[in-house]
Amino acid sequence: MTRAGLTTERLVRAGAELADEAGFDQVTLSALARRFDVKVASLYSHLKNSQDLRTGIALLALEELADRAADALAGRSGKDALTAFANVYRDYAREHPGRYAAARLRLDPETAAASAGVRHARMTRAILRGYDLTEPDQTHAVRMLGSVFHGYVSLELSGGFSHSEPDSEETWSRVLDALDALLRNWPAR
Repeated sequence: MTRAGLTTERLVRAGAELADEAGFDQVTLSALARRFDVKVASLYSHLKNSQDLRTGIALLALEELADRAADALAGRSGKDALTAFANVYRDYAREHPGRYAAARLRLDPETAAASAGVRHARMTRAILRGYDLTEPDQTHAVRMLGSVFHGYVSLELSGGFSHSEPDSEETWSRVLDALDALLRNWPAR
């Protein structure tokens, strides 16, 4: 018999909270069972295994990020849209470090295609339309933006910029200025 009150959604949300508190790599069914004071076996009617839980957290994080990004982009274009989009990722990572890590979990192709990751790609391409990029340069630019945003945020979260001046906030602003300039002056082949 399943424990009253446990649902897949509730378990995934609790797993996301655990990820933010302890780190995404610490999320297991055992840790989640301890949180609810139940036996691990009680979770199997809702989740197949720890990977199923981790995938659920990744999907939740991607959805949350996509919703925030869509709200931030509404009515914006050009550098304003680029900055708003980038700040959504950075702010989310600061508020929810475990969920942010989960959002980068490699998903199987079918799960990825059905996830909010598709919305992220569409929003990034919408921003790039303001820079008049065509294929294949648009795909190159999508990859570059993802690399810069995720790389910067990962280094900042790990303390990589906390030991020197200028402040990382100033650097972030300069990075966004540089990205805008690069996108406006994309190199010809």
